[in-house]
Amino acid sequence: MTMSGLVALVLIALFSFISFIGDVDDAGQGSFGLLKLGAFTVLMMPTALYTLLPVIALLGTMAGMGVLSSQSELTALRASGISTFRLAGSALMAGVITATMAVALGDFVAPWTADRAERLKASARLGGGGAAVEVQRPAWLRVGNDVVHALNIQSPEVMGPVELFELDGAGALLAWSQIDEMRYDASRQRWQLSGVSRTEFADERVRSNTEAAAEWGGDLSPEVLQLLLLEADSTSIRGLMRLVDYLDANALDTVRAERSLWRKLMVPFTVLAMTFFAVPFVFGSMRDSGMGQRLFLGVLIGVAFFVINEVSLSIGQLFGWPAIVGAGLPSLALVVAGFWKLRRAR
Repeated sequence: MTMSGLVALVLIALFSFISFIGDVDDAGQGSFGLLKLGAFTVLMMPTALYTLLPVIALLGTMAGMGVLSSQSELTALRASGISTFRLAGSALMAGVITATMAVALGDFVAPWTADRAERLKASARLGGGGAAVEVQRPAWLRVGNDVVHALNIQSPEVMGPVELFELDGAGALLAWSQIDEMRYDASRQRWQLSGVSRTEFADERVRSNTEAAAEWGGDLSPEVLQLLLLEADSTSIRGLMRLVDYLDANALDTVRAERSLWRKLMVPFTVLAMTFFAVPFVFGSMRDSGMGQRLFLGVLIGVAFFVINEVSLSIGQLFGWPAIVGAGLPSLALVVAGFWKLRRAR
C-alpha cells in the first residue's frame, strides 16, 4: 500500500499540474483568477484519483512486489512452499482496500467535490460571489408526453426562459408555451411558471393566451434534472440508476446512461483485476528488471487498457451487447491473462 500511495501522489500531482496549465486560459474571466483556478484544480483531484485508481493499483503492485523481488524475499517465500497464487492472493488483499477506496471516491467524494468545483468556476466566471450559482446551459428534456426546452438552467430548481411542447399519444403537437421562468415548489412537488405565453392547436384552430402565473405537474424533479446535467464521473451509482429509470420511463435512449452505470460498477473489479494481473510481472523474465523498466511497462499496460476499455464499450454498443459485457470484458481478459501467466511462473 505504501508504494501505491507514492504512485498515487506522483500521478495526481502530474495530472493536476497538466489540468491547471490547461485551464489557465480560463483565468481572468470574471473573478476566476489563478487562486480560484488552484482551488478548482484541488477540488477536481478526487475525480482524477478515481479515474487513475486502476493504473495506480497496477503500478503500485508492480513496484511493491518488485521491491520484494529485488531483495530476494519472493524467492525465499517460494522456496518455503508458498505458491505464486498464494502470493497473488496476498496482493489482492491490498487490492481490496484500493477497490473499497474506489467505491467511496466514485460514489461519495468525487461527485460532491466535482459539483463544488463546477459551482465555484461558474460563480467566478459570471462575476458572482456566492456558491449557489450553477453552470448555465440549455437542455432538451422529455417528461411523459411533454418536451421541455430549457434555454438556460440556473440551478436544478430554477430554469428559464423555457419552451414547453405538449404532445398527444401519437406525437402530434397540442400546445406550445413560452415561459419566462420555471421554479420548483418542493412543498407541492410542482413547477411554478411565470410569464406564460401559450398557443394551443386544436380542431384546425390556433388559440393563444397569456398568463402571469401557472403550474406544471410534469414528473421532473430537481434531482433528476441535476443528474441529466452532470458528467458520468460526477454522478454516483445510485444517481445513474435513477437516471436510467427516468430515461426508460420516458421512452428515451438509455444506452449511454447504462454504459456509464456499468463502467462505474466495474471500477472496483477493474482495480482487483489490475492488481492480480501485475503479480506475474515480478516472476520469469521480468524478475531481474529494474524498477524503472517495470513502471514503464505498467504505464504502457495502463494506457493500452484504457484504450481497449473504450473500444470495448463502443463495439458493445455497435453490436448491441449488454452494457455489462462491454464494460466487463477487458477486466475479465486481464484476469484470464493473469491466471495464464501465473501458471507459467509456477
